[in-house]
Amino acid sequence: MSINKVVLSGYLTRDPELKNSTSGTAVLSFGIAVNERRKNSRTGEWEDVPNFFDCTMFGTRAEAISRFIAKGTKAAIEGRLRYSSWERDGQRRSKVDVIVDEIEFLSRQNDSQQATQAAPRQPQRAQTAPRPAPAPPQDAYYEDDDIPF
Repeated sequence: MSINKVVLSGYLTRDPELKNSTSGTAVLSFGIAVNERRKNSRTGEWEDVPNFFDCTMFGTRAEAISRFIAKGTKAAIEGRLRYSSWERDGQRRSKVDVIVDEIEFLSRQNDSQQATQAAPRQPQRAQTAPRPAPAPPQDAYYEDDDIPF
């Protein structure tokens, strides 16, 4: 059995690029930076070292997502790795991409807008705060048998 699954959480390093394949399928490309915490061997201090990943998403979801993300957006992605290789100028080249199946926005809308104004935003419905559960009466007395769990 083989497992090819990756989960990353980080910040987009560039604005997404939306293209169409020759068959008409939407292809969304973007980069994500994920920090790795390491101890510097010279100074002994902890530091964040970024790792950069190229990500690709396909289909109608890719079109929809492209309107909501921009450089600086914090997101969590879930997908799989895809290896590709080619030859250019007589040299063999290769890279590993993340094929995104799921994406979750971790930035609040205001954070994303401050990071960049490049991506248009869709209006969101007003959300109401959930109502707190009513407090039990002050003079209530409960036996262990009264609790349902």
